[in-house]
Amino acid sequence: MRLRLGKDINLETVQFGEVLTINGVNISFHPAGHIPGSSQIRLEYKGKVAVVSGDYKVEDDGLSTAFEPVKCHEFVSECTFGLPVYKWESQEEVMNQINSWWKENAFEKRNSVLFAYSLGKAQRIIQNLDLSLGTVFLHGAIWNTNQALIANGINIHDLPKVSQETPKSEFNGAMIIAPPSAMGTPWMKKFSPYRTGICSGWMAVRGTRRRRSADRGFVLSDHADWDGLISAIESTEAEKVYLTHGNTASFARFLNEEKGINAVELETLFGTEEDV
Repeated sequence: MRLRLGKDINLETVQFGEVLTINGVNISFHPAGHIPGSSQIRLEYKGKVAVVSGDYKVEDDGLSTAFEPVKCHEFVSECTFGLPVYKWESQEEVMNQINSWWKENAFEKRNSVLFAYSLGKAQRIIQNLDLSLGTVFLHGAIWNTNQALIANGINIHDLPKVSQETPKSEFNGAMIIAPPSAMGTPWMKKFSPYRTGICSGWMAVRGTRRRRSADRGFVLSDHADWDGLISAIESTEAEKVYLTHGNTASFARFLNEEKGINAVELETLFGTEEDV
């Protein structure tokens, strides 16, 4: 948070499950499995429990604290990928695809530039790359994020960043991990010849890959897929579910008609498509 918001912010942290009481409301944070530190917020008042989930995924990625189902009366859930077309392969299967792609590119004496969100997804990829295939370099934004995580006890590979001083000869079948904002910028020139890949849940739809002009799309998301959303919501045993950020109308209709769950849309001030 200090990396994102500045070192001088007034910051208080709590452990998962630690209870704070404010104005008679018992408040606790519980793992959301989205990225390191991401939390669902449980609110209990006069015997009623509500949980605001935020962004979450139910697959244990080996980096974030795994999603914890929390029983409640009311549950606020995202549904970014709340359509049946969005069903993820396991992280292991996707990483096998990424490693095979890197190996093929290196054999053809090309570098591999892989675009992934700087916090969460990039670290998942880094931890599961086959480092025997070659050298891995990081865009500065990802390297800075890694340093903040490492300084706070997160166990991830400490890999070199790309700098102006890095000679072009170092990029010989290498893997370079960068945020999507670097795509198509002059920063890319020193990696030529290269192929590009992008990791996002939106890659499940081929048209998205074409629009982003990547050579290869890998379906890897830090959000729950269709089945994950359903299993997470059912595990809460909530009497009422509020849906936000995504395919709210169609998913609410499915939960009401097919699952018998009282689900309604919740309008927010956010919810535009992002890199997920």
